[in-house]
Amino acid sequence: MRVLIVSWPWRTHFQPMVPLGWALQAAGHEVRVASSPDLTESLTSSGLMAVPAGPPDVLKRLYEQFTEEQVALVRTLEQLGSRDDFFFDFAADSEEALTWDRLRLRTRYFTEILKGVNDSMVEELVDYCRWWKPDLVVWEWMSHAGAIVARATGAASARIRSEIDVDAWSRRAFLRLRAQQPPEDREDALADWLGSWAEKFGTSYSEEMVTGHFTIEHMLDSMRIDSDVPHVPLRYVSYHGPAVVPAWARRAPKKRRVLATFGISQKKGREYQAVSVAQFQQMLDSLADLDIELVVTAPEKVQKHLKRIPSNTRLAEFVPLHAVIPTCSAVIHHGGIPAFLESIANGVPQLMVGRVVGDIDLRAPMLEEARGGLYISRPHLSGERVRECLVRLLEDPAFREGAEGLRREQATRPTPSDLVPELEKLAARHRSH
Repeated sequence: MRVLIVSWPWRTHFQPMVPLGWALQAAGHEVRVASSPDLTESLTSSGLMAVPAGPPDVLKRLYEQFTEEQVALVRTLEQLGSRDDFFFDFAADSEEALTWDRLRLRTRYFTEILKGVNDSMVEELVDYCRWWKPDLVVWEWMSHAGAIVARATGAASARIRSEIDVDAWSRRAFLRLRAQQPPEDREDALADWLGSWAEKFGTSYSEEMVTGHFTIEHMLDSMRIDSDVPHVPLRYVSYHGPAVVPAWARRAPKKRRVLATFGISQKKGREYQAVSVAQFQQMLDSLADLDIELVVTAPEKVQKHLKRIPSNTRLAEFVPLHAVIPTCSAVIHHGGIPAFLESIANGVPQLMVGRVVGDIDLRAPMLEEARGGLYISRPHLSGERVRECLVRLLEDPAFREGAEGLRREQATRPTPSDLVPELEKLAARHRSH
């Protein structure tokens, strides 16, 4: 069969899908990976064939062209709750968060974000796929251009999600409250947008354009939330792009090794950082006297602002997680899926810090309940607190046992190769051409 994989133009959104692309290709299927030209280098370096679509610099233009209407919408949302809160409302299940005003305005806001990237790819991808005729379109959860392509061409539609599927949770709450509103007030910006594309290509809106015919999920079953969408489990397999195992990671460490990575290795702006440079320095200082080898990823622009680098600390701009985490006794990170699931895959206790990822309010308590690690929320983040939690992870055997339990659970999930026959069946069942 022919499979199109569609990604948001951000490499960490694309990379978790690469092993599935490899497995499909190794099984003899034709695979293409699509995104905006900004991601072409990441697409091609994965060994899969790329189909760039739309203009370059799409994310840059999205933020530069943020309209007055969108700014006004953010301000309105902030009156209903802080901007921070309305992002994390996706994982909320409270009357305060799940009000019609919050849900409809937040849906309108995030639809504008989705439109800003996906619209530029749609026509080119539909044109290509009407010729190429994919049997299955696998689209990363923000890449609704893939859902539109599947609807327009009659391909089976598979959404893929690595974090807890909080947007499906939020969508279900939205639809429930929408049905309670008077007909004239039943706004649905997401359905209106997707429906307009469907009509342009001679079909009509269906909720599967939001959810897919089914969702492929990397998250452990013990950390899933209930969903009406059929779900297909998939074991997370590491891929971080081309990498070299550093010399120091080619042998067992002489001391207990701890990896700390906070997402700032993305080399993006402050809004993507889980910790400030000041907090970063506090953490290094607080861990300076521990008998450990602390490996920290930090871009050069952050490293140059550090005043002190303790003797037990090794700084690197990037490390291949799947080469380093197996040698670690603990991992400190910001909740990103690669570090989270790679730690689980190796039975390594982990300390999550900050509030950057949208499902953190759900995932962190689940991690602590499983004794697989600890969490420090943004208001309580300090060097002293990091030290206290890290010592607990290193000294209390219950955390190693809890992490090992999560490792065993993950090991029971289907590998990408295991999943291929199931995807063949699902594609045959749902495609209409």
